[in-house]
Amino acid sequence: MTENQTQTKAKLIAETRRRFEAEYFTDKSDKYDPRDVERLQQDDNWVESYLIWRHNVVDETLKMLDESFQWRKDFAVNDLNESSVSRRLLEIGGIYLHGYDKEGNKLFWIKVKYHVKDNKTALDKKKLIAFWLERYAKRESGKPLTVMFDLSETGLNNIDMDFVRFIINCFKVYYPKYLSKLVIFDMPWIMNAAFKLVKTWLGPEAMSLLKFTTKNEVQEYVSVEYLPPHMGGTDPFKYSYPPLVDDDFQTPLCENGPVASEDEASSKEDIESDGKETLETILNDEPPAPVKKISPTEQQSSKAEENEKVDSKIKAFKKPLSVFKGHLLHISPAEELYFGTAESGEKKTLIVLTNVTKNIVAFKVRTTAPEKYRVKPSNSSCEPGASVDIVVSPHGGLTVSAQDRFLIMAAEMEQPSGTSPAELTQFWKEVPRNKVMEHRLRCHIIESSKPTTLPLKDGALNMADKTWEDICLQLNRLLENSRRLQDQVQRCIWFQQLLLTLTMLSLAFVISFFYLLYS
Repeated sequence: MTENQTQTKAKLIAETRRRFEAEYFTDKSDKYDPRDVERLQQDDNWVESYLIWRHNVVDETLKMLDESFQWRKDFAVNDLNESSVSRRLLEIGGIYLHGYDKEGNKLFWIKVKYHVKDNKTALDKKKLIAFWLERYAKRESGKPLTVMFDLSETGLNNIDMDFVRFIINCFKVYYPKYLSKLVIFDMPWIMNAAFKLVKTWLGPEAMSLLKFTTKNEVQEYVSVEYLPPHMGGTDPFKYSYPPLVDDDFQTPLCENGPVASEDEASSKEDIESDGKETLETILNDEPPAPVKKISPTEQQSSKAEENEKVDSKIKAFKKPLSVFKGHLLHISPAEELYFGTAESGEKKTLIVLTNVTKNIVAFKVRTTAPEKYRVKPSNSSCEPGASVDIVVSPHGGLTVSAQDRFLIMAAEMEQPSGTSPAELTQFWKEVPRNKVMEHRLRCHIIESSKPTTLPLKDGALNMADKTWEDICLQLNRLLENSRRLQDQVQRCIWFQQLLLTLTMLSLAFVISFFYLLYS
């Protein structure tokens, strides 16, 4: 962003704040939650999100703020928690956050089959939507969501257009910039007319965000690992409550993973330097050599060979990877941590952090599966211009999953302060949220390099480039297409029967009419 653009943005934010206080707050102060007004005066990003959504037109932005703030107070959004929303709706699992799309946006699931239009529960459903959106917005400020509108197994009694309109309005007015796209899955043809209204509610600018998909098309937006089986995916996730569905890196990761007997012997090593930990982690993978007597000359030669071997292994372990260039740290790899299997080789992986600031940067690592991994170091600091190697390895015999996520959090230690564990803990308690840089990494499992081709006789197909999972998915698609074709045939037969019945009734009516006329 150029200096002129920065100055223009600052002027628009200042004008919005000034005019809101002068033109709206004076007359409607009792209609707003004071916490929202205070945040408006302090949070530049929040004001900017409304301005961008209204194309930097201050008059339109003020109207939007007024409507949004009044709604927030009416719904008591700042005070929404588990106890203030319907427990029955939480238990049903019709609305929840889980997984990511291919662009890394969080998925907001709305399973329409669990919703039946009922005026008595309409407000509770809206509060549940607000609860999840506010919960997400507080944790992931400004990061968009992808709404998964699952219409499978639904009928007309499940469609509540007032509820749909409320969801659209949430992203148009109450949570601007949070909608990445709205994916509508498996919409029955009979609902086409109803969902034409949705297009008008979104407006022409947001029309491109609406994606109508079938089982074959939904994988353009979400990979199979985050799609349930009825969408052609492989996600084994089953919703249950309590507790709340939450894979947002709530649990800090320990240095040695979970407490276990095999970790007790190595607990003393945790006080050593990060570089030594990395080196020892690599060396520990080598099998112990048999003890034998050697001469001093042979000993020097042996040490040289060993050092060369270690150096080559470290170089292989630290092979160049893609780099995410953050304003505090450069992180390598940029997107995915590659783990091998028992057959394919090294199960450990390495994260390299490089401090690009003039101050010490504190960092810590979190994960969605803290019981699976050990990380060294997981909560430490990095000197200006220096790099830190973080070794990540599965704990014991636990297996890596492609659904696991890692979160690297970093904050600049501007004031002189210590970097001991206690001092770092206190630093993280006091550092403002907007000063923390966050970066997410996915897990990727490197499959075995062994060939999967089997010798087939009688001209059978060569399956070398296909895994059994691919074959099963193709079979599922064929079965699904066959089922759809059968449904279409049945509809055609039903329409033909209906047409034939109407024709016979018409003929009977005409014959009866002429009979009565001429009798």
